[in-house]
Amino acid sequence: MLVEHLRAGVFAARRRKRHARRVRSPDFTASAWNCRAGAPPAAARLASGALSLQHRWQAERLPYNLNLAYVARMASQSLWQRFQSYYLRYDDLGFSLDISRMRFSDGFLDQMEPQVAKAFAAMHELEAGEIANPDENRMVGHYWLRRPELAPNDELRADVEATNTRIQKFASEVHAGRISAPNGKPFERILLIGIGGSALGPQFIADALGSANDQMEIFFFDNTDPDGFDRVFAKIGDGFAQTLVVVISKSGGTKETRNGMLEAKVHFERVGLDFGKQAVAVTGAGSELDKFAEKNGWLARFPMFDWIGGRTSVMSAVGLLPAALQGLDTQALLDGAAAMDAHTRVAERDQNAAMLLALMWFYATDGQGKKDMVILPYKDRLALFSKYLQQLVMESLGKEKDLDGKVVHQGIAVYGNKGSTDQHAYVQQLRDGVPNFFATFIEVRKDRATERFEVEEGVTSGDYLQGFLRGTRAALYEGERDSITLSIPEVDALHVGALIALYERAVGFYGSLVNVNAYHQPGVEAGKKAATRILGLQPKVLGELSESGKTAEAIAHAIDADPEDVYHVLRHLAANDSTIQSTGEEPGSEKFSQIG
Repeated sequence: MLVEHLRAGVFAARRRKRHARRVRSPDFTASAWNCRAGAPPAAARLASGALSLQHRWQAERLPYNLNLAYVARMASQSLWQRFQSYYLRYDDLGFSLDISRMRFSDGFLDQMEPQVAKAFAAMHELEAGEIANPDENRMVGHYWLRRPELAPNDELRADVEATNTRIQKFASEVHAGRISAPNGKPFERILLIGIGGSALGPQFIADALGSANDQMEIFFFDNTDPDGFDRVFAKIGDGFAQTLVVVISKSGGTKETRNGMLEAKVHFERVGLDFGKQAVAVTGAGSELDKFAEKNGWLARFPMFDWIGGRTSVMSAVGLLPAALQGLDTQALLDGAAAMDAHTRVAERDQNAAMLLALMWFYATDGQGKKDMVILPYKDRLALFSKYLQQLVMESLGKEKDLDGKVVHQGIAVYGNKGSTDQHAYVQQLRDGVPNFFATFIEVRKDRATERFEVEEGVTSGDYLQGFLRGTRAALYEGERDSITLSIPEVDALHVGALIALYERAVGFYGSLVNVNAYHQPGVEAGKKAATRILGLQPKVLGELSESGKTAEAIAHAIDADPEDVYHVLRHLAANDSTIQSTGEEPGSEKFSQIG
């Protein structure tokens, strides 16, 4: 592949008029070629960095017709040596991390050592129970969820252990029919209502680990979209009598989750069902939801601990309860996370995959978010992982101010698809377009659980998938695009747990490297306040409507509001209420009236 790309670059260069005579020269060398403008980037990199000084000296003294093959061979050997130097493997997990295709200098890691030491110390304090979220004066303890014995006191340890035991007992009783639907039949499906971390984690786990043989089928309300509710209602059809509802909200006041719960409650009642007898809450103790569930006699209530954030809650009741009900191996999920924690808790930079990930993010983005993170899992079961990481990384690291109060506007944008679908979507831009990203390939070595099938002699569909991953990785590197490669043996509960734990700790380390609080989300709260203000306009706007019709500006003046905000409220009302009509073609002259 590398030789082919070099040859293509040479032949293209030969066609360049300005280099014609130099290319024909028998003593033309790679380094001479690349000190001039217009040299192909792959060859430029080979001549200037991939070869040792000795090898470049030797290459420059070979005739041209031998030089290209020599450069390619030496470059291949150099990359092989670099791969071995920057390849980390955890044999107990079958996990590996390859950072050799990140083009950092050999001195970069040592230059970062002061920040690395600080990040290790901060993580140690966090796991010991220090206040790691100073804005909210809270501990951050998602690591204790998979090893309760590490919790800083007996009370926290007992809370985690008791909750996990209750989850397993509840799921077992549901599966056995001892906890059943009001009609006496067993529950067959789950409707999970939540948003953000209260939905993304469970969705990822369900999609990654679920199968046609699951104990219960799972559906999600993860927004406040009425049409989205209706689509799920239609999918469940006449199965609501045997549907168990799990409502998840830490505060109990999240409006999107409340709306989904109310929509579901009304739907249950319309078909003659008592919602409370089929509902379970996962929420903070004493929250609005906790009180509502207790008052209305819900089947069960499980705690969402104060020291757990939504985006790191998947190993708590938030993720374990729906997974257990689905029939997934929740203990293996916890064990995988704990095993990865054990590796990444060790304060040895070069043996710590989470720290190496964080350092690569720092290198790629210059510690200022200058490049995007593209997540490319080459496995359908991991298709939602990029969506899950999008919240984990961006909500944790996207901050206006650092821990010293300085305005820094930190963060890393995350997006992704799945391989090899990505090759028919946006890899074209990744390879040839704006180099404003670094990629992370996620390789799953086991192709399938069923019998091997060859699409060609000696070749399977999985061989193609592996080939596309490695080919895309090589093509990106030859185009001077950086990439990281993670590898796991298969997608099962153990290794999904390990992946989640890896990224949770990498995010924490990176937060320390750039000196931001990775455990709060003030921007989210600001958005909620703005939404509340807009919603507060609606009754005021309705109060000003009449049959004669008024412009948005006239109504805004009457209620002391922004005309544009009022205009959009009116447009929304007109689209959803047949009694509200509009006339006019321009926002400034359009009149809105209410008839009847």
